[in-house]
Amino acid sequence: MRFEIVLAPEAIEDLRRLKTNERTAVKQALESHLRHEPTKTSRSRIKRLRGLARPQYRLRVEEVRVFYDVSAPTVEILAIVPKSEAESWLAQFGSPK
Repeated sequence: MRFEIVLAPEAIEDLRRLKTNERTAVKQALESHLRHEPTKTSRSRIKRLRGLARPQYRLRVEEVRVFYDVSAPTVEILAIVPKSEAESWLAQFGSPK
């Protein structure tokens, strides 16, 4: 099944703030990992976030973290943040179950 990838307005801004090489890596990772199997967790790349209703998943791309939700045919990218800011972003915007 092919998923549609939708970026929230905040995620578009986050993507614009990245350096060119990071932006390219994130776009390639979104296409290769989230287009067909966004819920397939792995030891290092995709992680299901426990204790949170939103976001549901985190994708690791080098030193960048992509937080996203999956619903039916859509993957909604909520935020794209540097690793150093990931914990504070989750504390501020994550929705507990």
